[in-house]
Amino acid sequence: MSSNIHVLRIALERAKPPIWRKVAVPGDTTLGELHVIIQIAMGWEDDHLHQFELHDPSLKVSRDEIMRMLRQGIGMDYNAATRGIQYFASSYDPMGGPIEMEGDDEDAHTIAQVCAKPKTKLIYEYDFGDGWRHKITVQKVHPPEPDVTYPLCLTGKGACPPEDCGGIPGYQRMLDILTRPDSGEREEILEWLGGDFDPEHFDIETVNRNLQSAWNAMRKPSKKRKEK
Repeated sequence: MSSNIHVLRIALERAKPPIWRKVAVPGDTTLGELHVIIQIAMGWEDDHLHQFELHDPSLKVSRDEIMRMLRQGIGMDYNAATRGIQYFASSYDPMGGPIEMEGDDEDAHTIAQVCAKPKTKLIYEYDFGDGWRHKITVQKVHPPEPDVTYPLCLTGKGACPPEDCGGIPGYQRMLDILTRPDSGEREEILEWLGGDFDPEHFDIETVNRNLQSAWNAMRKPSKKRKEK
């Protein structure tokens, strides 16, 4: 493996108690592959749409330039252009079928291209209804270590919230109810969850097994490549 390794801290914004993971990924990992890595490392089920946001002041376009481009019929996201945001998304709905993609193709950009240096930040939003926003920070960039298999989850904290629980406000309310045995809603929530829920649970060994399995599947040489 010749690609440098990028150590990323992925933190779910506004989560209390904190929920985060630290993962080491090859720099040639595409954002589409990073999406899969985040889903596995965090514990999501990949049932909803997602996007990446790169906040870069150098991407800002002046209002005069935007108006000129609009007059010429050049389409753009006005708010993104004035705020210096570049979006990356998938062209497929996780529930099946292609969709009209808003933003650049996540499969055409790698971590090394988008987040080349330490301290670079990227936002990953999952499920636009619940609005699970993750802040991704590049902490280190270093050569791959001998005898280490990547991608690798290095550490982490906190259980992933249940899907479709209402975002951070709904999750906090759920945790509050679960701590009150006298609450009439507690049994309903436990039934919906399918059992007890431990907000501190994080199984790094299972995460790494699943990461390696998914990575091998994503990087498996295609039949056409083998024939060349």
